[in-house]
Amino acid sequence: MLEKIGEGLRSAINKIIRAGYIDKSTVDELVKDIQRALLQGDVDVKLVFDLSKRIRDRALNEKPKAGFTPKEHIINIVYEELVKFVGQKPEIILKPRKIMLVGLFGSGKTTTIGKLARFYQKRGLRVALIGCDVHRPAAMDQLKQIADAVGVPCYAPKDIKSPIEIAKKGQENFSKYDLLIFDTSGRNALDAELAAELKELGEFVKPDEVLLTIPADIGQAAGPQASEFKKLVGITGVVITKMDGTARGGGAITACAATGATVKWIGTGEKLDAIEAFDPERFVSRLIGFGDLQGLLEKAKEAVSPEEAKKMAEKFTTGKFTMDDLLTQLEAFQKMGSFKAIASSLPGFSLPPGVDISNQEEKMKKWKYAIQSMTREERANPDIINSSRISRISRGSGVPESDIRDLLKMYSQMKKVSKIGLKGGSLQSLMKRFKGLKGLMGI
Repeated sequence: MLEKIGEGLRSAINKIIRAGYIDKSTVDELVKDIQRALLQGDVDVKLVFDLSKRIRDRALNEKPKAGFTPKEHIINIVYEELVKFVGQKPEIILKPRKIMLVGLFGSGKTTTIGKLARFYQKRGLRVALIGCDVHRPAAMDQLKQIADAVGVPCYAPKDIKSPIEIAKKGQENFSKYDLLIFDTSGRNALDAELAAELKELGEFVKPDEVLLTIPADIGQAAGPQASEFKKLVGITGVVITKMDGTARGGGAITACAATGATVKWIGTGEKLDAIEAFDPERFVSRLIGFGDLQGLLEKAKEAVSPEEAKKMAEKFTTGKFTMDDLLTQLEAFQKMGSFKAIASSLPGFSLPPGVDISNQEEKMKKWKYAIQSMTREERANPDIINSSRISRISRGSGVPESDIRDLLKMYSQMKKVSKIGLKGGSLQSLMKRFKGLKGLMGI
């Protein structure tokens, strides 16, 4: 939940866009707005002021690049400095390797293992999990449950109390697998005993990567923790978990970057596919309202096969799609992630303050239930759905009549968009109608 930082940064940039001209006072106001936004997100004060100085110095002394207006030049400086501020883009290698995860209690380590397993599995690697947490009684059961949910094998014996022995047998069992992910013991703090155990296990396993899981809600305290693990255990990267549940994620990311610990992944929700490789450019682009269409397209490819996408596009652009097609689109939309994550990937799309995202996602679920309660005839030709049919659909689906009427309005709006917006109509016309769809979603 980086809404506060995002809102503050977007507001600062919008002031530049609306400004009649750019002068020293305009730049000073921009810098103050950026400082305020970042400090509210628990970003370290010294880091914020160092960033502010770089932005101010460049904005006042650097000449615009060829083809850039003064406003575009200032906005580009803010973007470039923020990208540097949050760290470097890590390389995600899709080759046979071993990954060991470390972290304190409650950091989301075991759940992250499941998310990484799903990520690599989707990309064609044969993945297996090995549980080396011999201290927490429920750890082995939890890992097995996650492995079952992902659909990958797991070696997590309860009767063996040596992490080294478990790692040895696990590797023997899964010698033909591409990717082995090792779960490890945690503590409330990184003490000498835990550091020694992790170091010994690492020397035996010789992992290609050692990833530290850090919850976003600890904010700038992530810096010292990452630094300590890097020194004592030798981590190669950081996973910032629970980014969807706190406003302090920006502080955690920048604090890690300042220590030289590379942020490689961010957890964006509870579902097993709610993880993404950290890309500073895309992250900042979404944060300041420029969107991330490339990331959105990648999610769409995972949710819908090329054949299904082509079929849906053909029906949509001809205005011949039915309620069955809308149901398919709603299901694909849900596979792509949370409504909030998708909205943040659309350039210029920002949710108004106070909007409850869960309400929008709940409304989409209700629409699915309503469509599933329609007859074949009604799905094929929704125009025949009158008041009595709406009442019957409401009783059958448990969805209020008002939500069903909203669904029918949404369907009607989408048909208009496909006929006018996508068949030679102007972009302005399409955007006006898109705003109408936002209204039906309650945003």
